[in-house]
Amino acid sequence: MSGAVQTRRQFGDGPLSRITSRVYILLVVELLLLLTTLPTLLPLLLLGRDPSNLPLAVLFLVPVGPAISAALYALRQQRTDLTDLRPAALFWRGYRANAIGVLRIWVPTLLWLAVLAVNLAYRGAVGLASGWTVPLVLIAVAVTLCAANAVVITSLFDFRTRDVLRLSVHFLVRTPAVTVGNALLLAAAAGITAVFSEAVLMLLASIAVLAFLRVSDPMIHLIRKEFTR
Repeated sequence: MSGAVQTRRQFGDGPLSRITSRVYILLVVELLLLLTTLPTLLPLLLLGRDPSNLPLAVLFLVPVGPAISAALYALRQQRTDLTDLRPAALFWRGYRANAIGVLRIWVPTLLWLAVLAVNLAYRGAVGLASGWTVPLVLIAVAVTLCAANAVVITSLFDFRTRDVLRLSVHFLVRTPAVTVGNALLLAAAAGITAVFSEAVLMLLASIAVLAFLRVSDPMIHLIRKEFTR
């Protein structure tokens, strides 16, 4: 019996097994991300990139938040042992557990960014001086980076929403490597979307979420060490 257990552990712990399991996990998470977001993202792909479409874009992007949260949860909790692969079950568990909490952060963030984008796009019509362009862009980036921290915290920890927001702002300053890393990921996502399309970004979604999770590791470690028992 012990020999069978040892063989099973060796099968699940070898280099080839670990690579195979990681590829499998990413593929499953990618398919589930597409499944939970594609019904709303397909209309988004058909929308023109006109500022007047921003309200519709916000509506179509709402399901993306819970999907990213579920992917973060699945990738964080899933072991790479081939004898214990459950990425789909973990994805749906994370989706059910975190959807409401993430939406409390995701929807206001989308609305804030939409308001800022409309003001920038129609700054002449709203009487906004050109000198406000850079400050508004910086505010939009700061809001996005705070929201990124908040999504990770909500996905992996059980805090009240107001505490999540406080921690997300706190770690924006305390963990500059996380902040810079997320800013670079945001720039890369924007570049892929601008050069190619949102469809290409969606095909790389699970890899992007994994990179997002890895960048956030220092913040996750500090929260686990200092704010949980």
